[in-house]
Amino acid sequence: MITTDFMPGSPCWIEVSSPDVEASAAFYRRLFGWEAVPPGPDSAGYVILRLDGAGVGGLSPVLGESERPEWTVYFAVPDVDDAVPTVERLGGTLLVEPFDVLDYSRTAQFFDPQGGRFGVWQTISIPGIEVADRPGSLCWVEMWTPDGDGSREFYTDLFKWGLTAFDLPDGSGTYTVLTPAGESEERAHGGLMAVDPARLTDTDGSAEWHPVFAVADCDTAVETVREEGGQVYTGPENTLGVGRLAVCSDPFGAGFVLLQPPSE
Repeated sequence: MITTDFMPGSPCWIEVSSPDVEASAAFYRRLFGWEAVPPGPDSAGYVILRLDGAGVGGLSPVLGESERPEWTVYFAVPDVDDAVPTVERLGGTLLVEPFDVLDYSRTAQFFDPQGGRFGVWQTISIPGIEVADRPGSLCWVEMWTPDGDGSREFYTDLFKWGLTAFDLPDGSGTYTVLTPAGESEERAHGGLMAVDPARLTDTDGSAEWHPVFAVADCDTAVETVREEGGQVYTGPENTLGVGRLAVCSDPFGAGFVLLQPPSE
């Protein structure tokens, strides 16, 4: 589960890029009830997404015409600048150099060796998202990668995650559960799964992180995605022990997963 105490290596912030910030804000407002609030007068189009006043992520303009709209997951680190040479030593590539986001945080973005984009986040005044693991908020992060062994090695070296692998019941492969260093599986925050590169069409075969958002009713949320111009790729479908899932994207192609947890 995602928590908000943000141990090192934990997912702590998410943001989505868009060629039309207002249109994306309207889509997510209808889907999750988020409000888009500029953090200040000189935010260059960046807005904080809030659920009942609590920050759940960010929304930014795409960096250029060639950038593909997507969700980026940020992981907590004690020192962003120290993370840069470590990522590069492990075969990653610096995408956005470290910089301060107002007085909130210091961040940087990278590509991992499999081409997956991710960020790191060092707290200045804001540790990260303010609510998690409830309807309309982040409850899990998941990576699809063309090289499961390579991705596991990279992120384990970088964040010291604990890994628990198990075979999927349908025989489609192995799923690896990700846990902060030294913590039990009850603190697991995400998963990693190797998939055929031919299935990674949005990224031309590169790895990709997806946020998973909790919803009260997956079927209703899926209908909202369709009505508001998004795409539904798979589901809704039930997964034993996990809940009811659907893989979707917003109108500009930024992918995410909807999860209705199982009833108690």
